This record gives sequence, C-alpha cells and structure tokens, in this order.
Amino acid sequence: MGFVSGMFMGALFGISIMAGWRYMMRSRSRSRAAKAADIKLLGSLDREDLKKLCGDNFPEWISFPVYEQVKWLNKQLSKLWPYVAEAATIIIRDSVEPILEEYRPSGISSLKFSKLSLGNVAPKIEGIRIQSQKQGQITMDMDFRWGGDPDIVLGIEAGVSLPIQLKDLQVFTIIRVIFQLCEEIPCISAVVVALLSEPKPRFDYTLKAIGGSLTAIPGLSDMIDDTVTSIITDMLQWPHRIVVPLGGVPVDTSDLELKPQGKLMLTIVKAHNLKNMEMMGKSDPYAVAFVRPLEKFKTKVIENNLNPVWNQMFHLTVEDKETQCAIVEVFDEDIGSDQRLGIAKLSLADLQPDVEKEIDLRLMPSLDMLKIKDKKDRGNIIVKAKYHQFTKEEQDAALAEEKKMLENKEKMKNDGAVNSTMDAIDDPTHVSGRGDE
Repeated sequence: MGFVSGMFMGALFGISIMAGWRYMMRSRSRSRAAKAADIKLLGSLDREDLKKLCGDNFPEWISFPVYEQVKWLNKQLSKLWPYVAEAATIIIRDSVEPILEEYRPSGISSLKFSKLSLGNVAPKIEGIRIQSQKQGQITMDMDFRWGGDPDIVLGIEAGVSLPIQLKDLQVFTIIRVIFQLCEEIPCISAVVVALLSEPKPRFDYTLKAIGGSLTAIPGLSDMIDDTVTSIITDMLQWPHRIVVPLGGVPVDTSDLELKPQGKLMLTIVKAHNLKNMEMMGKSDPYAVAFVRPLEKFKTKVIENNLNPVWNQMFHLTVEDKETQCAIVEVFDEDIGSDQRLGIAKLSLADLQPDVEKEIDLRLMPSLDMLKIKDKKDRGNIIVKAKYHQFTKEEQDAALAEEKKMLENKEKMKNDGAVNSTMDAIDDPTHVSGRGDE
C-alpha cells in the first residue's frame, strides 16, 4: 500500500511540476508578446509624442538619430576607391580646369593642375539620411568626411612660374543627392548633387610652394583661398547644384536646374571709420556687392576718404532666399592689386518681401575669422535692402538677362577689359542710382 501510494504521489508531483512549468512558459510567452507590442508602439512615437506622454519628466538622453550608419558602404568604398579615384581624377581635370580659368583672380595669367592624384585613402561616410521632399524624387543626405593623401599641385603663372602644392587636405561636409525617378529602367532619369550650406562645408588644407616661396607673389595664399571658396559657393553649395542626366534617352532636367527666385535691391549707402591702408593720405574706397561670385557689381571710387558716401543701388539675383546671403566687400583702389578693407555678410532669410530695411553691418577682415589673426575694428557699412519675389514672367526675363550678362562678361574678358568672368563690373542695367558725383 505504501508502494502504491508512493507511486501515486510521485506521479501527482511530476504532473504538478509539468503543469506549473507549462503555465510559467505560457505566462512568459504572453509577457514577451505584450512587451514586444509595447516596444513596437513606443518605436512608432516621435520626440513630440514622448514629450506629450512624459510632460516635464521627458528624459533628455532619449535621442532620435537623424543619420543611419552605413559601415557596409564604407567597406565597399575602400575596395572600390582605387578605381573610383582614377576615374574621378580624369573627370576633375577635365571639368575643374575650365572652372579655375573662369574664376581665375586678377594678377594670375594661368591656373591649372600640373599634378593631380586623389591618393590611396578612401573617404568615409559617417551616416545617410533618406527623405522624400517632393513626389517623384528621393533625397539622400550623406555626412561625408575625407582626410586623404592626395597629391595636388597647381601650376600658377603670374609673371613668374610657381607650382603650389595643396597638403593636409581635409573635407567635412553634407552632400545632398537627389534622384529624379522615372518609369523606365534604371528608374532614375537624373541625379542632382550639391553641398548643404548648413553646416557650412569645411575644406582645410595648407599651401606649400615647390622650389620657391609663397611670398614671391603677394597675396597668393588669399587669392587661392578666395578662388576655392568662390568655386564651392557658386558651383556646389546649396541651392547651387550639379545636374547629371542618366540613361541613353534625352531627359528634361529644367525642373531640376537652379532658377532665379527673386531679386534683391541693395543700396550701398555709406561706410564710416574704414581702416586706412595708405602710408600717405587716405584710402580710395569702393564697394563690391554680390550674391553669387559670378554676378559682382562695383560702386564708384571715393578718393582719399575713410567715410565714403556712395548711395548706389544694385539689383542682385536670388535663387533661394532662405539659404543665400548678400556679400559686401570694401576695397582700397591701388596701383597693382587693390587691398580689401573689410567684408560683411547679410542674411536674406529675415527680409520681408517688398519692404525696405536699413542695416548697419560691421566690416570683418574675413568671413572665416578662425584663419585671421588681426581682429581689429574695420569700420561699418550701411546698406538698404529690399527683396522682391519674381512672377513667372519676371523669372523668365531674369534668366535671359543673366545669360546676356555672362556673355557680356565673357566678351569683356576676351577683349581684355576684365581679367576673368568673376571680376566685378559696374553694369548700368543693374544700377538704379549713381549717387552724387
């Protein structure tokens, strides 16, 4: 009897353990399923939803990464880099040398690559953000970093021949790539490439003269820095862009091209307390205004005066009011090379349409103050600014006028009237007021 009862109790105890284990496993499974559902629900919430739920107790450590990491892409890029670098070298030489000639500063008769190699170190993409801002397009922003070992030598002719090597090149920028979609394979009809203006693209490098000294040509380093900045700003920095059609059939890319959005009526009123650059007498200042470096306009020269009054208005084309700025530079006219007295930047985003605003701008030695040691006061310049949004008819007229202006500049360059198409001109078609003579 004791044996039977022992068997019965043992069996009952085993069944109880099995039933309890089964219940526990089902309970854990239900709990995990509920947690998974809660996590999925939380994953669908954005920062604003969490703030509504948590109120003032919202933890600041909760973050929503904007860019996704792409380690796999960097591995593939490292393997492909020797081939990409070789192909890119050919494209850069063929496409950039004409641009260097177009943006060639005064005083330099020739500016070309005498050596160009992108080296063995591949760029790194820190992250990618994919977004759809417009139907029929996919926008990709890439956090691009490159601390490479390129071998780049510029051959400069300015009375003397001087090869300049670009060393320690580092690039930090956000590259925007827009894919225009179509219904035919490869399903992409065109690609738009640009550098985002915020954060500002950073191109760090040092210049070294080969077999000579940078001081052989006065102001050479500043000339090269200004040329590089102008090319980036006017050709690559958003809203400016490069449009590349793809496929073997003709593609209409007119909607992707940069178009005038409006015009800025900028009056250069006067300046005061300018820095004197002359050993004897006073500077002979004039001002240059532009939104794009290729569309520069110049005031008259006021001789022997550190508080000049110009009172001249210029019409400057604007492609994107929210991201572009107007640049005003003041120079001292001198024999040989004019010296910059100061530069100022005017953001267009805060301007109300068709409302004139008077602004007092402080003149700086450079827009990049990190590279400037002399931070002494350069005086101020007063301007009046009014922005006008184009109608469709005005936009078409502005496109035609811009094309005509560039053709005139090219003709003036060929005739020797200006050194390059980047030189400032005093164009009567863009000047509304001459001021007092």
